[in-house]
Amino acid sequence: MNRAASLLVAGLLLASPAATAGDLVVIANAGSGVDKLTREEAVNIFMGRYKKLPSGIAALPVDESGEKAAFYKALVGKELPEIHSYWARLVFSGQGSPPRQMESAAEVIETIVNNKGAIGYIDKKKLSSRVKVVLELAQ
Repeated sequence: MNRAASLLVAGLLLASPAATAGDLVVIANAGSGVDKLTREEAVNIFMGRYKKLPSGIAALPVDESGEKAAFYKALVGKELPEIHSYWARLVFSGQGSPPRQMESAAEVIETIVNNKGAIGYIDKKKLSSRVKVVLELAQ
């Protein structure tokens, strides 16, 4: 019984996003004109309230599917079902569309490198010198 309980606890720890997630960084194109973002600016961009980056370039926010839950929890304190509900209301009312969905950190980086207004987030461990860190989020 004791071994089974130990295995269960180990399994839960491995499955827990908080146990495996690292620090997240919000990244932008090096030519975006943005050196730093405040947390409030990041919230407004990723929640569709701001359509432009602080530099005036049209914003293209992108989500990374593997880090999405941890990102929104760290940024706005919301779980994914709440974020999906929020976006469903905005889309239905014609007030906006959610960030583009990317499958990997590499895809986020490529999108940002190839789009001056793109902004996204990745695990800090996957950072590339091809993009600029504009905000760090500790989890």
